[in-house]
Amino acid sequence: MFLLFISGSVMAQASSTGTVSGSVITNDGNASQGVIVKLIELNKNAVTNSAGNFEFKKLPFGKYTLEVTMSGYASSTETVEITEQNPSVSIDIKVNSSVENLEDVVIRTGGNRFAKKESFDVAKMPLKNIENSQVYIVVSKELMKEQVVTDYNSAFKNVPGAGIAEVRNQGRTTSMSRGFPTPQVVRNGVGSFTYTTIDPANLERIEVIKGPSATLFGSTLSSFGGLFNRVTKKPFDTFKGEVSYSAASWDLNRLTFDINTPLNKDKTALFRINTALHSERSFQDAGFNKNFSIAPSFSYEINDRLTLLIDAEFSMYKATSPTRLAPFVVANTQSSIEDLNIPYKLSFANNTINYTSQQYNIFAQLKYKISEEWTSQTILSRTRSSSDGYVVALQMRSPTTLRQQVTYQESPFYGTDIQQNFIGKFNIGKLKNRVVAGLDFYSLRATRNDAIVNMPAMDYKKPGAAYDNFNIQKVEPMFANATFTNFVSNDEDTYSAYVSDVLNVTEKLLVMGGVRIDKYENHGTYYPSKDSIAGNYNQTAVSPKFGVVYQIVKDKVAAFGNYMNGFSNVSGSDFNGNTFKPNQANQWEGGFKFDLNKISATLSYYDIAVTNITRDDPDHANYSIQDGTQVSKGFEAEFIANPISGLNIVAGYTYNDSKYEKSNASVQGLRPSTAGSPRTANLWASYRLTTGGAQGLGIGFGGIYGSEYYQTNTTTFKFSIPSYTVLDASLFYDQPKYRIGLKIDNLTNEKYWSYRLAAQNPTRVTANVTFKF
Repeated sequence: MFLLFISGSVMAQASSTGTVSGSVITNDGNASQGVIVKLIELNKNAVTNSAGNFEFKKLPFGKYTLEVTMSGYASSTETVEITEQNPSVSIDIKVNSSVENLEDVVIRTGGNRFAKKESFDVAKMPLKNIENSQVYIVVSKELMKEQVVTDYNSAFKNVPGAGIAEVRNQGRTTSMSRGFPTPQVVRNGVGSFTYTTIDPANLERIEVIKGPSATLFGSTLSSFGGLFNRVTKKPFDTFKGEVSYSAASWDLNRLTFDINTPLNKDKTALFRINTALHSERSFQDAGFNKNFSIAPSFSYEINDRLTLLIDAEFSMYKATSPTRLAPFVVANTQSSIEDLNIPYKLSFANNTINYTSQQYNIFAQLKYKISEEWTSQTILSRTRSSSDGYVVALQMRSPTTLRQQVTYQESPFYGTDIQQNFIGKFNIGKLKNRVVAGLDFYSLRATRNDAIVNMPAMDYKKPGAAYDNFNIQKVEPMFANATFTNFVSNDEDTYSAYVSDVLNVTEKLLVMGGVRIDKYENHGTYYPSKDSIAGNYNQTAVSPKFGVVYQIVKDKVAAFGNYMNGFSNVSGSDFNGNTFKPNQANQWEGGFKFDLNKISATLSYYDIAVTNITRDDPDHANYSIQDGTQVSKGFEAEFIANPISGLNIVAGYTYNDSKYEKSNASVQGLRPSTAGSPRTANLWASYRLTTGGAQGLGIGFGGIYGSEYYQTNTTTFKFSIPSYTVLDASLFYDQPKYRIGLKIDNLTNEKYWSYRLAAQNPTRVTANVTFKF
């Protein structure tokens, strides 16, 4: 009888309690992490997580006052009531601040500082990470600051599976995603065909969207492995600024400014400007880069419904071209870059042989609030990037010799992306729908005017006088008799329409569906000297997308699955005159997402099958057939944690199994050389004091790992790149008015190489001081 009485009392108590939950958002619509929500009557506190969410459980029925406090701002209150009829209350609370102002709040409260996963661009609509059936990674500017990132490629140490960046002739970057090389051509969710070096000074964050993403982004912007979206810094409604200076090994000097201010009393006109002045030399005997960039942005609230945003980037860059080495092929052998024993600190370059590049990115967005449920978003993106001057490639001519091949080029790229989106929500009965429907026009045009000359071969271990004969005085006269080629290398337009819908079947079960129709027109290569066009063709492709999310624990733990499609346009025809179809990539993926107060994690398994790959026609020489296939499957894990106050951890692991299932005999059944390392891992852990006289003092440690991979992988010749483990450490002191940081990269002085066989930096020390106002 006593046990029955106790259990009855417990049941009665449980039935008379409820829950108050909700989210805190800024007045610019972003999640507010690290904000304290106080329950006045019971003197209980909760701190919002990375999604801005909070929750109070097992509250007796009654009325309660919620007080939201944020350091430096007036508190705000909301009243809620939980009853037997309404035991679970959810409320959204808006704070009068911006994401920028919350950064210091999170630092002082010791929250999960690197778990800012919410994004508008990923789904092209407001959708929480826990609600999204797609996997994506976010590298925040807070993480980049802590790691004293001074170049764009270093930020990708925090991206699972990205590997060592492949830096091409003009400084443009390609990284890996799920076994596919993925270029950097997306900015603020639309096309930004940047073929030159990207400066990180204007980065708010980097979003890495995993898997074929053609449905919302098209084939010209995403690879079969995904895409990288650069999100730039935007104006906000308070005056704030930073001046930062970094100095490092090899004469690195870097000065940046970030200044934001309202332009009128109503704060409807806002302005922000970011600039960077950067110069450094190579750790090798020759090599340098100099860069100046400026990025102004302006927003204007024309009225309560209409907002204009203009965002621009301009940069000038002068440098020697990155290293590119082509190994000497010896049939039926296997070799490695280590086996060559090329002196690590020899560049085989000369500072007089260099190039200049220029780029601008202009982004304009007009948002119109049609109603409380619907918004119109009109975007115009214009880009130009050019490279003029000399670039160098190294070619091995025998097992012991190499030569420099010099290209003189004038190569501008012009890109235009015009996009119209309608974003809204509506109900069908009790079913909640969130929809984006859009039209997109993308155009790319490029011209080339170049010529190539070759230097004599030299013994790369003991080059002697031949090494000093490589300079502009020796090279420039050789182009007097060189053959220049002038042609339009790219002239293509893409017309697209797409729609995507997220449907709440229940509060916990969501399904997503989308489709894109893409009409691609390639106007071919135009040769002015012959007044002729070659290779022009048109193709139409359809790209569907489906997903499902079940929240095992509402807003905290979810299981997800997706089917995603990507395509790549292919020119040409087979022996019978049949024009080729686009390559198609179909991904099936499943996994789990966790968004807890202390832990944010994503675990997923994917299987990508690529079809319609062209291969040599075994029956007709010089022709191709289109029945090749490739598979890429694997496991990915991302883990972001704040186990105790002040301790933050970011970690990732990937395993990728990629191979040609049906292809030319030379690569049949083998891993593509472009697939990168089968296994990669990344880690960054930092601890900072959040209380006491030394508050803001912290240390960080981490690194990256990549297993052995191939530069060439055929049945007759294999050339491998060894595995690498690169460890870094930092020491910093972060205060509201200033920040001091010291970073040591590559603590163990590891020797490692990129896919293009470029030697990477040895141990490097960087010091930084930042003043905030």
